[in-house]
Amino acid sequence: MHRGLRCGALLAGFALCFLAGFVAADDNGDVATGERLAAFLRAGRTVISSHQSLINDASIGKKNLTGQRVADEALEIFSKGKPVPDDQFSQQDKQLFDAQLAALREVVDENQKMIDAKGVGFKGFIPATFARLVNERFEEKVGDHAKMKVTAPTDLVRNRKALPDKWEQQVIEGKFLSADWPKGQSFVEEVETDGRKSFRMLIPEYYSASCLTCHGQPKGEIDISGYPKEGGSEGELGGAISITLFK
Repeated sequence: MHRGLRCGALLAGFALCFLAGFVAADDNGDVATGERLAAFLRAGRTVISSHQSLINDASIGKKNLTGQRVADEALEIFSKGKPVPDDQFSQQDKQLFDAQLAALREVVDENQKMIDAKGVGFKGFIPATFARLVNERFEEKVGDHAKMKVTAPTDLVRNRKALPDKWEQQVIEGKFLSADWPKGQSFVEEVETDGRKSFRMLIPEYYSASCLTCHGQPKGEIDISGYPKEGGSEGELGGAISITLFK
């Protein structure tokens, strides 16, 4: 596997329970919902990352990397090998989680022809692309209730669809890039989004060593995906998961 493509999990070793900003008691459920959505997205990226060598193997046609297989492996990582109890979810949580799970399956299945293309090496179905497609499909299903996005500091964004909005940019620049911001600490706030009251959560992600093949030095060198490297270093902010829950 191309090591740089493992940054489908920009370092996820920090607990999601560290929060900034005032969190009212009524928001505790929103925090838990956001944490679950982020954790499952990360689990899916990890699965796609772990199968990059299979996806990009030009000698194999049918790879049996179906949406159901990816979903099962992601659930295994998400639940740490234990069944996910139904009573863990409220009705709304179950609706959101089911939509995210369905979005994952659909995205993988819809890309089967590309994944199974024999004679083609690098397919471009990397964790970052996978996550963007899953988040877009998730929004199609539940956009009236919730949205998800993986964004980054503006100078690190490779796809314009991932550009931070005003709120995300303010948090990234004013909080996450501040020298005194506790590493791994998320930020939550109740704000108005698209004219609606919403709970917003931004979770920082950092470059791991394996990310640097694509995002490290020398800055400007073209990586395997055709983009110039950002010149990043291990532990630097590389992105953020943004979650919006509408009230």
